[in-house]
Amino acid sequence: MSKQPNVFVVDDDQAMRNSLKWLIESVGMNVETYSTADEFIQNYYPGRAGCLLLDVRMPGMSGLELQEHFIKHQINIPIIIITGHGDVPMAVRAMKSGAVDFIEKPFNDELLLESIRNALSMDIEQRAAQAERAEIATRLANLTPREHEVMEMVTAGKSNKEIAQTLGVSAKTVEAHRSRVMEKMQADSLADLVKMAVAANIEVDDDV
Repeated sequence: MSKQPNVFVVDDDQAMRNSLKWLIESVGMNVETYSTADEFIQNYYPGRAGCLLLDVRMPGMSGLELQEHFIKHQINIPIIIITGHGDVPMAVRAMKSGAVDFIEKPFNDELLLESIRNALSMDIEQRAAQAERAEIATRLANLTPREHEVMEMVTAGKSNKEIAQTLGVSAKTVEAHRSRVMEKMQADSLADLVKMAVAANIEVDDDV
């Protein structure tokens, strides 16, 4: 299965789909075109790399409704809205719902290609962050309940002495737990551990 990202085009105007396909393929990108939102949903599976060029006004499910479908099903793909002049207020609504850009018809080819490149870069970054969070979650799952407590207090800025008093154990015991936390989390420094805690939504002290 190819891992090359795709630019998915959803527009009910066949001439526009053909024009976009030619333009995007002319710079070496993969393109898939669909005439309706429903057709796209039937052929797309979550997790495919790429971005979506989405018309606002279409028969059946509108572009905004497709975007709402993605939000409801937690499908995260960068969306560029393509809109006619009369659809600008709707495009603004789409931007507020998470679209990364909107391009008015008729559009400048280079500006559209630059927007697509930015959206594809965003997709790569989002996927890398998602993979990192999954890896951190795996490491967290390997901590014992006590080690998890120690990690939370360490990243909240508490000293070994304070942690020991809170848990009713010796500072040496806390140090041993802390050492195992660093090892299991594969953290080279406290700063590394704090970054992981932030990624895992564990409350941290801003001064750490």
